[in-house]
Amino acid sequence: MLPGVSERTGPGGPAELAAALEATGYLPDEGLATAAYLALAMHRPLFLEGEAGVGKTALAHALAEITGRPLHRLQCYEGLEASQALYDWDFGRQLLHLRAAEAAHVDADTASLEASLYDRRFLLARPLLRALEDSPSVLLVDEIDRADDEFEAFLLELLSDFTISIPELGTIRAETPPLVVLTSNRTREVHDALKRRCLYHWLAHPDFDREVAILRRRLPDVTEQLARQVARATATLRTLDLLKPPGIAEAMDWATALHTLGARELDPDLAARTLGAVLKYREDTERVQALGTGALVGA
Repeated sequence: MLPGVSERTGPGGPAELAAALEATGYLPDEGLATAAYLALAMHRPLFLEGEAGVGKTALAHALAEITGRPLHRLQCYEGLEASQALYDWDFGRQLLHLRAAEAAHVDADTASLEASLYDRRFLLARPLLRALEDSPSVLLVDEIDRADDEFEAFLLELLSDFTISIPELGTIRAETPPLVVLTSNRTREVHDALKRRCLYHWLAHPDFDREVAILRRRLPDVTEQLARQVARATATLRTLDLLKPPGIAEAMDWATALHTLGARELDPDLAARTLGAVLKYREDTERVQALGTGALVGA
């Protein structure tokens, strides 16, 4: 936990939260700092939407760091089921337990032996259950837009009271509701019912000055001139209607690649040779090469 952040009440306001986040290397704007502060103060989930690479997932990690809470991450995907996100029984260990009981000739009736199979030690806790038991915590539900409607409905029910009912064990309730951060790249629209449970914030690409500041903070060995040129070139790439416009993460990769090659500034030749650090689709690379990398660096 960072100085200025109280374990009991959290940061004293959006400005204090922004300062704490900046100390971790995450530079939020006023709107994002306010949304994150309200999520902490009001115990409401925070729904972050925006293009890939703008810092949605990184915010959850930064919030966990400044609050001193453990982070539990659930990566969503198509076909994700509640058992894969919540809990499952360790069938292998249950079978070994049965065989051990038989080998030891344990004198127990069938009902008692069956009940022993559903002891807590045989339960495999998945991210959602771990977030409730490891209280207080930060729960990151990453890319909820990739999950199915059925899982989205299940998650909505969980967020209503942070309670899980396990038939064999009973009810598990979080002593302190976790700080929940949901992210979406907007590959599909998330239902209004889930959004209404949350505080919402659209996370856009940073402006030029903020992106330079992020590059300088996260990559202190990169020269300021190179950071500014990479930020300007990345901003230009985002205007080209690419299949995958580069985010902050790609800008950092590009600056790191250039620095690794010993560059102190960006030139058209270096830009052409290192496009693979910032562009991830062949069509995007061909489009930029056809336009000429000189346009990216003002040459």
